[in-house]
Amino acid sequence: MIDKHQFYINGAWVDPKEASVHNVINPSTEEPCATISLGGQADTDAAVAAAKAAFPAWMATPASERIALVERIRDIYAERSEDMAQAISVEMGAPIDMSRQQQASSGTYHIDGFIAEARKFSFAHLLGDHAPGSWIRHEPIGVCAMITPWNWPMNQVTLKVIAGLVAGCTMVLKPSEESPLSAMLFAEIVDAAGCPPGVFNLVNGDGVGVGSQLTSHPDVDMISFTGSSRAGTLISKSAADTLKRVSLELGGKGANLIFADADEKAVKRGVLHCMNNSGQSCNAPTRMFVQREIYDQAVETAATVASSIAVGPASDEGRHIGPVVNEVQFNKIQDLIQKGIDEGARLVAGGTGRPDGLNRGFYVKPTVFADVTTDMTVAREEIFGPVLSILPFEGEEDGIAMANDTPYGLTNYVQTSDPARANRLARALRSGMVEMNGQSRGAGAPFGGMKQSGNGREGGKWGIEDFLEVKSVSGWTEDA
Repeated sequence: MIDKHQFYINGAWVDPKEASVHNVINPSTEEPCATISLGGQADTDAAVAAAKAAFPAWMATPASERIALVERIRDIYAERSEDMAQAISVEMGAPIDMSRQQQASSGTYHIDGFIAEARKFSFAHLLGDHAPGSWIRHEPIGVCAMITPWNWPMNQVTLKVIAGLVAGCTMVLKPSEESPLSAMLFAEIVDAAGCPPGVFNLVNGDGVGVGSQLTSHPDVDMISFTGSSRAGTLISKSAADTLKRVSLELGGKGANLIFADADEKAVKRGVLHCMNNSGQSCNAPTRMFVQREIYDQAVETAATVASSIAVGPASDEGRHIGPVVNEVQFNKIQDLIQKGIDEGARLVAGGTGRPDGLNRGFYVKPTVFADVTTDMTVAREEIFGPVLSILPFEGEEDGIAMANDTPYGLTNYVQTSDPARANRLARALRSGMVEMNGQSRGAGAPFGGMKQSGNGREGGKWGIEDFLEVKSVSGWTEDA
């Protein structure tokens, strides 16, 4: 059993002022794997005060020195990558090979990306040749509260913390209480890299406690939150009283439009993408729209692929999916699968209950519904589990209308061999991201959504800009 009860505040590991013990559950076994403390108002206040006191000096630190700190963080992170993979695997159930190859490595990927962008970022520049002496300065917004989820721990921690450090902000990180071990390891890395006291702080807590305290705190200038749309709404309301900037990366219900001329691997690719990380990704393509001409074959292929996906403990090596994160999520997913059955969707793979041979642990069968209609619950709600809904569509206009018929707008997907059609859909789909024909977005591409999927952008120069204010200055004398 791991005991991690301290918080990282003002450059030191300190005991909680108001401790409440919380068990971290290994979702593969349903047994506690660690205990942590959840903080209270006094802990939150101490962390925010440290960040506020550290802000003037960190803001004034040259960008080159801030980048140098991030470079040291990257090197130490790489040295501890196996520790990170093991922590993520045990706390949230990512199979160890997937944790190494996708979860832990996402941190390195984003740190490298921000270093590259920071080196060429212009924090101050002339407005234009037409206005001598008029300059634009990009300055850090101030003290930032960063609230991160359990499903991709280091992906989200590095997208927020590293961008904030580069921008010159100071911060308080509240990781999910479901996956705190990786965040505490990250705090050790930041400390070992020589981060100045107060620039980075970590307090564990839940949303009702530390989360709410941060979003309403008068000395916090910005909230960067990743999580559910419901929580994003509450955070926005809480932050409104002090007019904080709020950057939100929220839920999704991604549409995957597969046309009759799509490549032969499109359906398989879509199923595997949906099921990756046990379906616990906000950008998962969970609604598969298939053109009528190839619909029956696509359903058969999807059922075969889903039925071939192995499910097992996170500690086992191999290309399987693990459990979902906790009992609450497990029960929610089971209820939604049953609702799909009750509402008349055709179950072609998976279903309720645990997979055969797995009687303990929060394991969900890879599930596929066919003949889904747009009014069914499984087609409208974010399930956040390995559940795919397949719907037929007639033509391009029909497919676009069905895909856009959702309150979400994070990522949509297009599969077609017609470049002109692909471009038309990229313009017509109402989402922050569109991925076509299995091609991943490039390094430094912004991540974020429209509508109820949020309002911020993470990654690349857009991720740095999220933490900056724009200051307009006249009468500036260069080199003075």
